[in-house]
Amino acid sequence: MSFMKMTASTLAIAAVSATAAAARDNVQVAGSSTVLPYASIVAELFGENTDYPTPVVESGGSSAGLKRFCEGVGENTIDVANASRAIREKEIKACADNGVTDIIEVRIGYDGIVFASQQSGPEFTAFEPTDIFNAIGATVLKDGELVENTHESWAEFNSELPDAEIAMFIPGTKHGTREVFEEKVLLVGCEETGAMQAMLDSGMSEDEAEDACLDVRQDGKSVDIDGDYTETLARIDANTNGIGVFGLAFYENNTDKLKVATMSGIAPSTDTIASGEYPVSRPLFFYVKKAHIGVIPGLKEYAQFFVADEIAGPGGPLSNYGLVADPELAATQSAVEAEETMGSGS
Repeated sequence: MSFMKMTASTLAIAAVSATAAAARDNVQVAGSSTVLPYASIVAELFGENTDYPTPVVESGGSSAGLKRFCEGVGENTIDVANASRAIREKEIKACADNGVTDIIEVRIGYDGIVFASQQSGPEFTAFEPTDIFNAIGATVLKDGELVENTHESWAEFNSELPDAEIAMFIPGTKHGTREVFEEKVLLVGCEETGAMQAMLDSGMSEDEAEDACLDVRQDGKSVDIDGDYTETLARIDANTNGIGVFGLAFYENNTDKLKVATMSGIAPSTDTIASGEYPVSRPLFFYVKKAHIGVIPGLKEYAQFFVADEIAGPGGPLSNYGLVADPELAATQSAVEAEETMGSGS
């Protein structure tokens, strides 16, 4: 993917004085498949517009990227972890246990999780969280009783949905997208169907009920996808009834193959995500190892370049690809400039 050279102000942000001595001279990045296309665009532009080498960007999922990030400090560890969710406390502890104590959190913008299917498939035009839960929850409420989910067709629990076989392809547990999907769709659906209350009434604790709400059936109706969105797209290509969970940007770049459903009556778009109307959206992040700044040439400059107005702001290449610009981008820019670490304010 090629982009025009950036403006003088952006180049000033990435002023090139790569004087630090290091065993390797390129920034290394891994993590979220949702953030991957944005990071890849930035890496290419950074390589084209500065004297630093193009950063190496890998995928693998938010959890996998953060695990690698927390392995320690040194040239044999990555510098940046991309994540489609905030870093967890247990990950911060794992980092600290391995000497990664100063972490810079960088929010790049927002994205939405969409539900899309084959262009030529059934008309899945509208969903509620209850529909997704009734389709793939392991235990559902039927005739007032908690039962193992044996639903075969969407029309069994919602006559307005197609009488089509349930076939959902959802992000695997190592993906940050899965956490948002669980919290904003499965858990909400479990509550709204009354299943959670029935679980509590049966004697479960709140934690037990929440865990049960997030369990998905294991009979093939719900399939975890551990790879990136291209794998989900391939599954849908092979299954007319398939419904996949994607990031907005991936869907928008594959509208020739996919059609999207509304969630709670709201169509996913940059506008509805920016306004907060679309209910299944989340912030996107990357995390920088402060100990590597000044050691790995171009690391801080890469972070500054990524969140520059010309890159991550409205009308920039990331916005054009589907990223919803962060209204507080200026504050993020200041925090990166000051190398502000998590929990320290400095």
